[in-house]
Amino acid sequence: MTSAPAAAQHLRDLARLRRVRDRIDREYAQPLNVEALARGVNMSAGHLSRQFRLAYGESPYAYLMTRRIERAMALLRRGDLSVTEVCFAVGCASLGTFSTRFTELVGVPPSTYRSLTRPATAELPSCVTKQVTRPIRNREAQVTGLKLA
Repeated sequence: MTSAPAAAQHLRDLARLRRVRDRIDREYAQPLNVEALARGVNMSAGHLSRQFRLAYGESPYAYLMTRRIERAMALLRRGDLSVTEVCFAVGCASLGTFSTRFTELVGVPPSTYRSLTRPATAELPSCVTKQVTRPIRNREAQVTGLKLA
């Protein structure tokens, strides 16, 4: 059994973690790092990372990259931006890191994803496309090819 003050502190910590997650969701294209996120909720970077992982199953950085990749997938499906433009539009500073992480989460490189998904998702409503093409969280994609249709 936990004491009332401990339970209250746990709820306050969860509220702060939710604020961090909401900030990542809103500001994914901005330069964010764990130290800045932690400062925003008056926690140390290490404590934030540990508590975020306990609450959400992944580190704040992994969560941020997942958000960026989700947005990149939508931009690549649109087809009017190059992979480099998409990389910078979602807040990544390194094309190499972006491509590596994209490939890990989605299973194919961004350029391949762009060429494969445009025709395959053209007839689907955007809400369905978003759900079907959502990146895999907490697990790396198997590099077997893209199967949307």
